[in-house]
Amino acid sequence: MDRNRFIDAKRIVVKVGTSVLASGDGGLDRKWFDDFSRQVGGLIKERKKEIIIVSSGAIAAGMHLLGMKKRPRTLPEQQACAAIGQGLLINAYRDSFEKEGLCVAQILLTREDIRDRHRYLNAENTLRTLLDKSIVPIINENDTVAIEEIKFGDNDTLSALSANLVGAELLIILTDVEGFRLPQKKEYLDIVKEIDFLIEKSAGLASSEYSTGGMKTKLEACKICMSSGIYCVIANGRRKNVLVDILNGERIGTLFVPKKARLKARKRWVAYNARPRGRIIVDEGARSALVEKHSSLLACGVKSVEGDFSYGDVVSIVSIEGVEFARGLSNYSSTNLEKIKGKNTKEAEKILKENFYEEVVHRDNLVIL
Repeated sequence: MDRNRFIDAKRIVVKVGTSVLASGDGGLDRKWFDDFSRQVGGLIKERKKEIIIVSSGAIAAGMHLLGMKKRPRTLPEQQACAAIGQGLLINAYRDSFEKEGLCVAQILLTREDIRDRHRYLNAENTLRTLLDKSIVPIINENDTVAIEEIKFGDNDTLSALSANLVGAELLIILTDVEGFRLPQKKEYLDIVKEIDFLIEKSAGLASSEYSTGGMKTKLEACKICMSSGIYCVIANGRRKNVLVDILNGERIGTLFVPKKARLKARKRWVAYNARPRGRIIVDEGARSALVEKHSSLLACGVKSVEGDFSYGDVVSIVSIEGVEFARGLSNYSSTNLEKIKGKNTKEAEKILKENFYEEVVHRDNLVIL
């Protein structure tokens, strides 16, 4: 039943791994690009789907042009390959989608672009405008300047954050395996409703000379989607008509089912895109009230404050054991919160007077992770 909902899904993010779009010699497989654009083109023109592509492959394309057989180990070499390959990659998409009568747009992002609220909204507005005009956005990390993204190779995470950014209903991660399976098991899992310790432990490392991701980063992407109310499918990108079949509700790949309804746009940004400016450590009573009763955070439940943050900044909310369990927008600066931590409402109001708020973090601005 969960897969049948994909028939009517409107907005979908598709993440394409390097192993999917690369040919046997490490170059770009133009035949695959043509087949992929045919699928996407049909979904857009005939079924009015809105599809955003998050694509790896720039470094691999640059490596192939330079005759390199193994992924370079130094950062300058990786950035040089990305600078060369990015043009090749977007041209491959452009040439294939032109055959389908569609235009593509290149969007290069780093984590900072989605952590900063203003840049986040600018990216969102750009993507929505492109979709309104039936233009296919091709998102990639800006590997030529982004150190952390190259080091961790998390285009998988970027795809989940992009799904959050545009309010997608489904993320499809195309890779070189049929889905996710546990060690010693031949069958791939059909549905995953919870990513537990066993599943996380089973995630392998990258296995390609052209990519840095692996099943571990794909599971992290699925966790983000599941917590945000977005369905996620890991499937073989080399399978014929894989996108069309998934969106026809067929049992292809491993389906990761979200835990709850989709978060609202602002809460999605607070939970997964913004960088927390500090930490608020709360007692067990406050943690229980936030998690179980969906209450706001009050000053009386605050044990200590870490970091330097201002009114309106995103903060991590942490248990006394040091485990982050929520994030939210603070009504107080760290300086003022230090003055009233542990105080009841009347005491806090006497201390701060004009700058007083009843809630440290209001429940409407708080997300349980």
